[in-house]
Amino acid sequence: MSSAPSATMTLALAADRPEPPGIVRWWSRHWHPLVFVLAVLALWWVSTSLGWVPAFIIPSPADTWAAFTDNAAYLAQNTWVTTYETVIGFVIAVVVGVLVAVLMVYSRGLEQTLYPVILFAQVIPKIAIAPLFVVWLGFGAEPKILVAVLMAFFPVVISGLAGLRTVDPEILQLASTMGASRFKTFLKVRLPAALPELLSGLKVAATLAVTGAVVGEFVGANEGLGYVILQANGNLDTAMLFAALIIMSLLGVILFGIIQIAERFLIPWHASKRDVAAATVRL
Repeated sequence: MSSAPSATMTLALAADRPEPPGIVRWWSRHWHPLVFVLAVLALWWVSTSLGWVPAFIIPSPADTWAAFTDNAAYLAQNTWVTTYETVIGFVIAVVVGVLVAVLMVYSRGLEQTLYPVILFAQVIPKIAIAPLFVVWLGFGAEPKILVAVLMAFFPVVISGLAGLRTVDPEILQLASTMGASRFKTFLKVRLPAALPELLSGLKVAATLAVTGAVVGEFVGANEGLGYVILQANGNLDTAMLFAALIIMSLLGVILFGIIQIAERFLIPWHASKRDVAAATVRL
C-alpha cells in the first residue's frame, strides 16, 4: 500500500496548520519579484557608477531620482493628463467591448459580421492611424482617448467572448427548463462563468490603454507623459526620459493591480484564488 497521504488528509493537514502572520504570507508571495527588481537596480547602479555605460545612454539612479525630485510638479501634471486619458479610454473599451461580446454570443450572424472587422482593426498599427485622429478630432484629449480605446478594445472582446462561451450547454438548458429568462440566465449563469476570462483580458487591456494614450501623445500633444518623453528625447535628457518611462510603467502596474484586487472580491471561488489549494500543491 502506498505511504503517500491521500488528498483528503493533505487538505485536512493544510486546514489544521496555523495560518502564518500577514507579513509572512505577503513576503512568501512577493519575494521573487522584489529580489529581481533589487537585482536590476543593483546592476543599474553598478554599471553606471563604474562607467560601463555612458551617462547619455543610461543615466545613473541618482540622476534619474534627481529628475523626479527637481521636476516633481511638472511630472505630476503630465502624469495626471495621461492617467485621465488612460482611464477614460479603458472604461469606454470595457463597456463597448463587453457589450459587443454579449451581442456576438447571442447572434451568430452578428459575430460573423463584426469579428473580421474587429480583427482587421486590431492588426492596423495604431501609430499609423493616430495622425488621422488628430486631424479629425484636434489636439485635445479625444485622439489620445480614442487610441487608448482601440488598444484596449480587442482583448476585452476576445476574453469576454471566450468567457461567455465557457458555460456548459446543459446548464443553460437546465436554466431554460426551470423558466429562467435570457436576462436572468445571463446574469446568474453566463456572466459569473465569464468573469475569470474577462478579468484576465481586462488586465491586459489596462496596460495596453496606457500604451495607447502615450502613443496618441507622441503624435500630437503639448502635455502628457508621451509629450515629456518626446521633449526629453529631443533634448537628449535621458534622466528625464527614464523618469517618464518609470512613471508610465508604474501607471500600468497600478491599473493591473487594481483589477487583480477586484478579482479577489468578484471571483473568490475561482481555483486561482484558493490559498488552500496552493498550499496543497506545495506539500
